[in-house]
Amino acid sequence: MPSHDTSPVLDVAVIGAGPTGLTLAVDLARRGVRVLLAERGTDLFAGSRGKGIQSRTLEVLDDLGLASRFLAAGGPYPPNLRWAGGTPGDEFRMVEESAATEAEPYGGSLMLPQWRTARLLRERLVELGGEVSYGHELTGLEQDADGVSLRFAGRTGTVRARYVVGADGARGAVRRLLGIGMTGGTVDPRPMLVADVRLAEGALPRTHWHVFPGADDSGAFAALCPLAGTEDFQFMTAFPEGTTVETGPEAVRATIAARTHLAPGQVTAVAWSSAFTARAALADRFQDGRVFLAGDAAHVHSPAGGQGLNTSIQDAYNLGWKLGAVLAGAPEALLATYEEERRAVAAGMLDLSTRVHRGETRRGKETRQLGLNYRFSTLSEHTLPEDAPLHAGDRAPDGPAGMERLFDIYRGPHWTYLAVGLGRTPDEVALPLVTGLPEHVRTHAVSAYAPYGRGLYLIRPDGYIAWAGTGEGLDPVGAVRWLERHLGAAAHAEPVVPRA
Repeated sequence: MPSHDTSPVLDVAVIGAGPTGLTLAVDLARRGVRVLLAERGTDLFAGSRGKGIQSRTLEVLDDLGLASRFLAAGGPYPPNLRWAGGTPGDEFRMVEESAATEAEPYGGSLMLPQWRTARLLRERLVELGGEVSYGHELTGLEQDADGVSLRFAGRTGTVRARYVVGADGARGAVRRLLGIGMTGGTVDPRPMLVADVRLAEGALPRTHWHVFPGADDSGAFAALCPLAGTEDFQFMTAFPEGTTVETGPEAVRATIAARTHLAPGQVTAVAWSSAFTARAALADRFQDGRVFLAGDAAHVHSPAGGQGLNTSIQDAYNLGWKLGAVLAGAPEALLATYEEERRAVAAGMLDLSTRVHRGETRRGKETRQLGLNYRFSTLSEHTLPEDAPLHAGDRAPDGPAGMERLFDIYRGPHWTYLAVGLGRTPDEVALPLVTGLPEHVRTHAVSAYAPYGRGLYLIRPDGYIAWAGTGEGLDPVGAVRWLERHLGAAAHAEPVVPRA
């Protein structure tokens, strides 16, 4: 960047205001980070596309102060109903049900159209003092040792930021400008049509996700799913390989009429439609210097199993606390763990969504994403016995914590130092020592609790265990050494005062 450039320097510029970019902007805003959230369009995405919110994502939203709003706006997946010749047949479930437990308070998947997910996230961002900057189409990106200069179409000068995150989708500008390739291929060569439609009253009951099997192997199946919290249905169907799919309203009506028992006139509105071919691809790198890729810009999934949007939101959640820590003085090496942790997870989720698409596995425990872990990460230090129920790198479960829940204790941008079952009896609560612990680490103790076993746990701001120890003498020295090794100067920085 030329030395005469006097552009104000932002902390982070996030390119793309989909669920990934919005989640990251929310997480950074609550940390007091100066963020530009740049969106090329004039408003947020208008379609239902990624309509499944998985259990782990609901936990992320809980931490961001949004879970109750999502639960109120959405609803559970209904059972499927198979039709033939206009006659309803057998009922089945495409999505396995799962009950909530103490350790896993969000038991099953929540259905919510993607457009509403984005608007709830934007609502939270505005509450935290942030905003979406519309009409910002990225055309240029140059980085140096101190930051990144961005150019936007139709705007003079440059925008300067210390870090940039490309959350602008699979065809976005950031990855293209960086020259980062994406490796993968087609999951299913049949083109797909997806549309949000309104049906005449009584045309189909909203109690079921309606499935219309094709009469042959041409790919002519169709499905109409009532979108929770709306009056719309999501229509999806496949076409034979090589078909050019028309997406206009009349074409959508004609396709529904051809593949179900409904008449064209019973489709009273077509709010949004899109054609696509299911692909699975992974960016060759998630980081290039001061620029990062997240969400669809980093990995592209088949929609089967509802993994794309959820993996993307968790990308943002992983990167947010690390950017906040580095901006507070942590070594930049901490940012390298974003790619280390998330690229491996994304690769696993791509494999899972592909297997679901091909009918090789069901939507169930794996797709809820509660079992994902970072045990392999350089940030995970485990000193408990190997047969301990929890390891460093694992998700920290919920559970009782006196008059509160553990998730209440963890909620916010802070770290948590937790003692579990270290009293002289199983019911006694023994508080850990706080000598040497930074102010931004909150301490808490609970009596014996099976999902944790017995020990001391240093819990990251994103709800995963960084360090796990035996708790001999309740001494925090192991946790303090971890913080000083990985956070450097930020280990003893002033605590972030979270915005409400």
